[in-house]
Amino acid sequence: MPIEHPWDVTLEEARALQERLRTQVVEAPLPAPPRTVAGADISYDKHSPVLFAAFVVFDAATLEVVDVAGVKREATFPYVPGYLSFREVPPLLAAWEGLTVKPDLIVCDGQGRAHPRRFGLACHLGLWLDTPAFGCGKTRLCGTFEAPGPARGSHSPLVHRDEHVGEVVRTRDRVQPVYVSVGHRISLPEAVDWTLRLAPPYRQPLTTRAAHDEVNRLRRLG
Repeated sequence: MPIEHPWDVTLEEARALQERLRTQVVEAPLPAPPRTVAGADISYDKHSPVLFAAFVVFDAATLEVVDVAGVKREATFPYVPGYLSFREVPPLLAAWEGLTVKPDLIVCDGQGRAHPRRFGLACHLGLWLDTPAFGCGKTRLCGTFEAPGPARGSHSPLVHRDEHVGEVVRTRDRVQPVYVSVGHRISLPEAVDWTLRLAPPYRQPLTTRAAHDEVNRLRRLG
């Protein structure tokens, strides 16, 4: 079921919400093969209250863009690492309302379970929308790992406090890996598989690059 809570919260209240809501995250196989998949991204200067958020939706079979929506909003929560979903999810929800095609799967440029409290952006957004989601981040937030093999498709476990929280995935030969973790209503092997499906020519999934381009376009417009 979708969740609701206030966004105007203190840091202590945000931490308590993370601790409570992480128990509602579902790690399970996708309910059905996705027909559409979207990239979600946010762009901002961490010293500015202005944020730009966007979704770009692709046909999962053809990888053609079928919908785009973006917004400019003011942040209601400070920039605090480990709590960025409280800053970033509200503008993403506003962008979501502008979509005419709601995706079956969301790929977030950030973390899911690979978070100190197991509740990163992909978990928060996926749980709020009750939509399958996973995180694919360029950088690691927590955990340790052994480097995956040099070839595309190689991956190794990301472990934090003796818990397998994600996979470190090589999407291009001999290029720095990405960090993949469950957000909601998807299994970790499926998240890895979709990361590789969506990243044939690039380090990051095509969905992430498209959403990144869109938020930067909005940012240039001001």
